Amino acid sequence: MQPETFPQFLIEKAKLYGDKKTALREKEFGIWQSVSWAEYLEHVKYFSLGLVSMGFTPADTVAIIGDNRPEWVYAELAAQSAGGKSIGIYQDSIVKEVAYIITHSDAKFLVVEDQEQVDKIIELWPELHTVEKVIYYDPKGLRNYTEPYLMSFPEVEALGRDYEKARPGWFEESVARGKGEDIAILSTTSGTTSFPKLAILTHNNLISMGRDLMEVDPMSDKDEFVSFLPLPWIGEQMMSLACGLQAGFTVNFPEEPETVQENIREIGPQTMFSPPRIWENLVSQVQVKIEDTTWFKRKVYDWATPIGYQMADVRFKKQTPGLGLKLKYKIADWIMFLPIKDHLGLRRIKQAYTGGAALGPDVFRFFHALGVNLKQIYGQTEVSGIAVLHRNGDVKFQTVGTPIPETEVKIAENGEILVKSPAVFKGYYKNPEATKTTLIDGWLHSGDAGYFDEDGHLIVIDRAKDVMTLADGTKFSPQFIENKLKFSPYIKEAVVFGGDWPFVTAMINIDMGNVGKWAEKNQLAYTTYTDLAQKPEIYALVRKHVEEANADLPKAARIRRFLLLHKELDADDAELTRTRKVRRRFVAKRYKDIIEALYSDSDHLDVETVITYQDGRTATIKTRLKIEEL
Repeated sequence: MQPETFPQFLIEKAKLYGDKKTALREKEFGIWQSVSWAEYLEHVKYFSLGLVSMGFTPADTVAIIGDNRPEWVYAELAAQSAGGKSIGIYQDSIVKEVAYIITHSDAKFLVVEDQEQVDKIIELWPELHTVEKVIYYDPKGLRNYTEPYLMSFPEVEALGRDYEKARPGWFEESVARGKGEDIAILSTTSGTTSFPKLAILTHNNLISMGRDLMEVDPMSDKDEFVSFLPLPWIGEQMMSLACGLQAGFTVNFPEEPETVQENIREIGPQTMFSPPRIWENLVSQVQVKIEDTTWFKRKVYDWATPIGYQMADVRFKKQTPGLGLKLKYKIADWIMFLPIKDHLGLRRIKQAYTGGAALGPDVFRFFHALGVNLKQIYGQTEVSGIAVLHRNGDVKFQTVGTPIPETEVKIAENGEILVKSPAVFKGYYKNPEATKTTLIDGWLHSGDAGYFDEDGHLIVIDRAKDVMTLADGTKFSPQFIENKLKFSPYIKEAVVFGGDWPFVTAMINIDMGNVGKWAEKNQLAYTTYTDLAQKPEIYALVRKHVEEANADLPKAARIRRFLLLHKELDADDAELTRTRKVRRRFVAKRYKDIIEALYSDSDHLDVETVITYQDGRTATIKTRLKIEEL
């Protein structure tokens, strides 16, 4: 019988591979620890039975918060094995967001990683009326905590072993009862306007999406995948669980968020899926390293890169490269591109995906020049992660590709993208009003504006509400200009304004790491982020990159004035979503005085800003911001 749920796929794989194949791998204390498929199932089984022995029922929810670890996945599958569901919470969420998601999802059990998360929960405990137990999986620093609701992960598994003695076979029967239409997870939307909504996703939704993706790009049980993006994000659920459980590949968890790059390099995955900021960071890394390297290596890089771009452009046009170009590319690949890919952990990549937001064309061309098969996908939480994808050999960097199997996409009269597929969600949890406006006659109203080109490729302009009309009447996407700016290694974030104003302006965040390195190299002393951002030399450096971005933009869309912000835009200050998308309306409201100054005659502005730290404390920054005119 064909499996219909995640736990049924887990049982199938455990029967197939047993102890012979690694399902999960985690780096601890510098050593990779392997978990076989049989052990994977065993952990899920006993944790599930432990929850059931404490009163977990099919109507209940387990909320999980912490870094990517095997226990995270065990807890999710354990809840589903007992007929229930799970919800993931981003581990860097501030206390207020954590409280909202736990109470809104009616979570009965909380699974948390470590002392940091336990402390958050203790502070919130009086507000968490639905929660009965808090289960932690990293006991470090928790020995003297005496709260009666705290339990360790192994304690719950021990309860599960006892439960099985009293009720043998209960787990297997419960998993067998599972149906494809059962709710698998509640997934938080990106929350670009307010608190996130909770999308209801069934096993059918997630499994069909994984199946359709792998019909386009087959993945095998010999593949390796590194799970380093937060598991509450639909993109990570899509790869680690929906594809991982069906294809049977090994999912690897890095030691720490700081060691991700190093761990990716050690594993050498065949598939990688990341939002644009990760790909942008990798480009910045290469650009900065090349600037720091020897004169000879820089010359080789300057010789090889145009050959890479030439080869990428030939492939984009679907032409056959000539013999001369093939030969030159082979040499460039051997002496420059292979070492770069190896350094980035991309040497064995078969397919690399980017999604969650638009990726700038410059970043796209850069990876294709290196020979990395980077493809844009288009989707959202409400369609279980993916609806449209570039096919191999049919990549156009200004588009997001064509619909995956079983998926229909059409453009409404107002230009909005509509999607219909088996992966479309069932609605928002406890929010019928929002469901009614998003899900109409089985069609998902995405909120994005777009159109099809002559080859049937989908072009996404921007969020429909963010598309601006310039003074000369042309429509433009601020996101497109922002992505051009972010190709610079010195620009981390940019917010462009212009719709209701006579010309285009930008508010820019410098990349502290790269700009700091540049300052040291040029013997420029600085103290803080704010101090560095306001240096005339840094303005001159960024100005050069803004002029480059302006060069091939239509005249009306060129940036006329910009300033360097005195602080980084931050998810804790509600300026970004947890997936690092700019909450444009909130930012426009919060920095109203800065926007007004950008459109005034003044060349500076004195600001006072309150920032929020992760523990909820606040601080005030006072500074003078310079406004640069182009």
